[in-house]
Amino acid sequence: MSDAISELKSVIRKDALMRRDALPAAERASAAETIAARAFPLAISPGTVVSGFMPLKTEINPLPLMRRLTEAGAQLALPAIAGRGKPLIMRAFAIGDALASGQWGIREPNADAPEVAPDILLVPLLAFDRAGHRIGYGAGYYDMTIGKLRAMKPAIAVGIAFAAQEIGEVPVTPRDARLDLVLTEREVIDLRGA
Repeated sequence: MSDAISELKSVIRKDALMRRDALPAAERASAAETIAARAFPLAISPGTVVSGFMPLKTEINPLPLMRRLTEAGAQLALPAIAGRGKPLIMRAFAIGDALASGQWGIREPNADAPEVAPDILLVPLLAFDRAGHRIGYGAGYYDMTIGKLRAMKPAIAVGIAFAAQEIGEVPVTPRDARLDLVLTEREVIDLRGA
């Protein structure tokens, strides 16, 4: 990655984190419930594997949506960090399962939970644009994971975010994986034709 793009992403990351942190807790909770209450834009058949994530700090909480998707027949998964420079390991998960404390204190399934290949990934982010690009925390875990899954099958990446996290344009590198959709409390943004 060029130094200029790396530096620009770093500035965007800091700004996005400040904007997200400024959202009141009640507004963040309401946004998560609004997203969960809306019809999910993809068909969920019994057995569809959907990976979610455990929210970190002020990230949008995907758990209300994950609960709704299980009611529609989805099997859930959560990521586990395999190590720097490696794709995430997606492990089977059910609401209520005991979780281990992983890297940075992120809750993840125990190491004996079966590894799965999600059909749909709910992806956390700091910022996104309408071309399907996102900025995460900078380690590239989701980019590697989405790339690995898409090499295996037509996996769909769905960003889940607050509307305030949208920016005009995310700087892109060849390693960045595009999102197919973004769900915010205001709208469903379909990026598959972008």
